[in-house]
Amino acid sequence: MNKLSFTICLLIFVFSTVYAQQGGFTGPSIGAVTVAEALTFRDDTPVILRGKIERFIGNERYIFSDGTGSITIEIDNRVWGSLTVDENDLIEIYGEIERDFRRIEIDVDTVRKL
Repeated sequence: MNKLSFTICLLIFVFSTVYAQQGGFTGPSIGAVTVAEALTFRDDTPVILRGKIERFIGNERYIFSDGTGSITIEIDNRVWGSLTVDENDLIEIYGEIERDFRRIEIDVDTVRKL
């Protein structure tokens, strides 16, 4: 191996090690909350909920329930990706509270089947 090849391999190793070690926050975070708790939160509060989708109500909106209550959730078609769920599947949703004078719902960013 010539000197140039060795130098390039060394640089690749150093940069890959540095980037592999980078990451985000690893400390405590908010955990899943209940629908009953989420209904009391302010607008734009991030939430994680675990439960089931009861039914589709149209326009990318669904009724979500976890045993403590029900709430409307909005899941854009792009969020679903290739995931499919039915009313029997336990899921975890990540999103934020959308509250106005007439309604409260969750704008879902991520859906994960448990």
